[in-house]
Amino acid sequence: MESRDKSDRQLQRALCYSTSGRRSTGSPSVIVIGAGFAGIAAARALHDASFQVVLLESRDRIGGRVHTDYSFGFPVDLGASWLHGVCKENPLAPVIGRLGLPLYRTSGDNSVLYDHDLESYALFDMDGNQVPQDLVSKTDLVRQEFSEDMSVQHAISIVFERRPDLRLEGIGHKVLQWYLCRMEGWFAADADTISLKCWDQEELLPGGHGLMVRDIFPLLIPLLKVLTSAWAIVTKVLRHHNGVKVTVEDGRTFLADAAIVAVPLGVLKSNCIKFEPKLPEWKEAAIDDLGVGIENKIVLHFEKVFWPNVEFLGVVAETSYECSYFLNLHKATGHSVLVYMPAGRLARDIEKLSDEAAANFAFTQLKRILPNASAPIQYLVSHWGTDKSSLGSYSYDRVGKPHDLYERLRIPVDNLFFAGEATSTDYPGSVHGAYSTGLMAAEDCRMRVLERYGELDLFQPVMGEDNPFSVPLLISRM
Repeated sequence: MESRDKSDRQLQRALCYSTSGRRSTGSPSVIVIGAGFAGIAAARALHDASFQVVLLESRDRIGGRVHTDYSFGFPVDLGASWLHGVCKENPLAPVIGRLGLPLYRTSGDNSVLYDHDLESYALFDMDGNQVPQDLVSKTDLVRQEFSEDMSVQHAISIVFERRPDLRLEGIGHKVLQWYLCRMEGWFAADADTISLKCWDQEELLPGGHGLMVRDIFPLLIPLLKVLTSAWAIVTKVLRHHNGVKVTVEDGRTFLADAAIVAVPLGVLKSNCIKFEPKLPEWKEAAIDDLGVGIENKIVLHFEKVFWPNVEFLGVVAETSYECSYFLNLHKATGHSVLVYMPAGRLARDIEKLSDEAAANFAFTQLKRILPNASAPIQYLVSHWGTDKSSLGSYSYDRVGKPHDLYERLRIPVDNLFFAGEATSTDYPGSVHGAYSTGLMAAEDCRMRVLERYGELDLFQPVMGEDNPFSVPLLISRM
């Protein structure tokens, strides 16, 4: 908590507002829009490359969809909390290692679907009866049947028509629906909108998946040093041959040689930022055609632990909409906390409720499998779908749309550069994907601007390694 307060105070002291509309011509300059992982990585990289950098953020905090809450007396991540790919190849591994941040490995499997090993689950039906573990494993056969593009849900129905021997009844059918529910959580979207052809096109780093034991926010602190920032809602980005002008909600303007747009895909889709001249049709099509999903967290804090010592509690049901699952934070952190994680249509429906009603809904799901559950003493509820600064959780491949839309969204337009998880072809929807695209946008921006200044050095990287050696990751599994 103290480190978070300190970083916020440092950021507040660094506030810099431009009302004159002038920029210094002494060194190249850039405006970075969005202070999530991608934006902060890009801003820090260009600052280190001797650019004048102004970082604009619409919220009154930094981090974007990385958001740690401390109101329970200990950190709880309401947004991103996993490192997907617990290995030295992960671009965030050096930062995590040097900071000594512990990870709890939830899976050694690099599968897109399984961010938890099967033995770490406890599944129950709606009557509270536990599902046999071997039945959980058998349903995986259904995923291997089809290759043409259609929705995942439609493909499964076709598989059952062609292979009646695979058709599941009773509890088997419910377990399959729970698998779909987990897939919907991974993509933050409904199974009838997820592309079968592209759903596993992202590159999976080795090492499985790791949960940040304390919180993920400290990863941002090394990137924040000496950045000039302002809390401001951007409304217009005007580009011309020798620079950009960015206008914010209160009428102030900021001028620079270039801009990096690192806002979430949902914000781009909303058209709340006007681009003049308009973005090219291919860029607008990429924004329109990529999917953006919703997954929320309803965090329930209990006085004591009363549930099984597993990482995930799951509820199987007749439809994926009725299924649910709880992440057991006590397993990794020692805190008596369960996190209910609705996605897709269910998440959108729950966002219409008050926080109290949402917490009651989650607790009702828990009571179905653990009738003697005690009421939570505190709760937290995220709202990524209705948050005007995100308008969704993360991107996904929609049916019938090509996977190269991520690359099209990344490609610069004149002196506008784009970053964020939705611009990562290999690692969409991930923190390390966002981080990597921030560095990539910074390098593209540096080369383009310095080329115009006649000062381009092809052998100078944007962001050099602060430390030449790597520090091993601290990984546990209880």
